[in-house]
Amino acid sequence: MLNVEELMVRDVITLKEDDSLDRGDDLMSQNEIRHLPVVKDGKLVGLVSHRDLIRALARYERTPGTPMPTVGAVMTRDVETLKPRSAVREAIYKMLDNKIGCMPVVEDGDRLVGIVTETDLIRLAGRLLDKEERS
Repeated sequence: MLNVEELMVRDVITLKEDDSLDRGDDLMSQNEIRHLPVVKDGKLVGLVSHRDLIRALARYERTPGTPMPTVGAVMTRDVETLKPRSAVREAIYKMLDNKIGCMPVVEDGDRLVGIVTETDLIRLAGRLLDKEERS
């Protein structure tokens, strides 16, 4: 059985609740990613997607004196998660059932240790198909 820890990205780029939406947008653009976990003291407290940022920035009026909303104001707080020993099959079905593009991986009281995205699963599917074709 293939576990999430064998597939997950371990060097996760994160945000803090008091970061600005601009910071989230910049990080996503610079790193070509679409999801950013939000952490406090290393523990997962939320998740911001590219779609969340676009929606929030579109609503934000850039008038003098209007403060930029923070990540904490737009993040999803009740986030589906996985454990490192979770089966990849579980990740696939949770993502499909919940129509989500990523799942943070946590252990020991919600300490963020990785993330699995749709892209990771598509890469895995490609490797498995290549392996099957070589057989």
